[in-house]
Amino acid sequence: MPQVQIKNVVKHYHKGGQTIKPLDGVSVDIEQGEFVSLMGSSGTGKSTLLNAIASIDQPDSGTILIDGTDISSMSKTRLAKWRAANIGYIFQTHNLIPVLTAYENVEMPLLLLPMGRVERQKRIEIAMKAVDVLDRADHYPRQLSGGQEQRVGIARAIVANPKVVVADEPTGDLDPHTSDQILTLLKRLNQELGTTLLMVTHDLDAAMIADRQLNLVDGKMVKLTDAPSPGGR
Repeated sequence: MPQVQIKNVVKHYHKGGQTIKPLDGVSVDIEQGEFVSLMGSSGTGKSTLLNAIASIDQPDSGTILIDGTDISSMSKTRLAKWRAANIGYIFQTHNLIPVLTAYENVEMPLLLLPMGRVERQKRIEIAMKAVDVLDRADHYPRQLSGGQEQRVGIARAIVANPKVVVADEPTGDLDPHTSDQILTLLKRLNQELGTTLLMVTHDLDAAMIADRQLNLVDGKMVKLTDAPSPGGR
């Protein structure tokens, strides 16, 4: 059974007397450990779908199952607890808390879980070492480069050993060299940790690093390419 099953998901908004339907019966399956990229023109619902998978937003209809759990019908209280334990989110703008150190930013998701200090410390050190920022543990975001901030954001996303990691334009604010480094890091983490990864991107070159490329067109999911993706960049 696919780890992520999205079935006929619909989401619409009302704006200026018009109904906008960024997701119009979206269906897709994602296997455990798969790296999938999602493209589409601006406003096509890429981030909307990502937020639905991450349980930040709920669809109007349809179902989203992760490891057989239907998250589209959970209460907000249950969703918050489930999200903390099962989903990692990598933001485009890092979203680090400026008054916290890199270590404390990475620690944030673990504070929502029933876990002792020693176990938290172990997980944080493993995550920060995995993305090569352990030597920046005591630095504040203002003391980090853009690439280092994004690495801290990735460490925060993987620290709780989530079942699924979603990334919303993770290289959108980075220069080409740093973007390549972050994409290579994401590919390595996907391969070494076996983490299921769904990445939204507007960059075709970035999308091709994934195992499979999808495209949102008029609220529907289509395959972007039938060509095999390269193993790296």
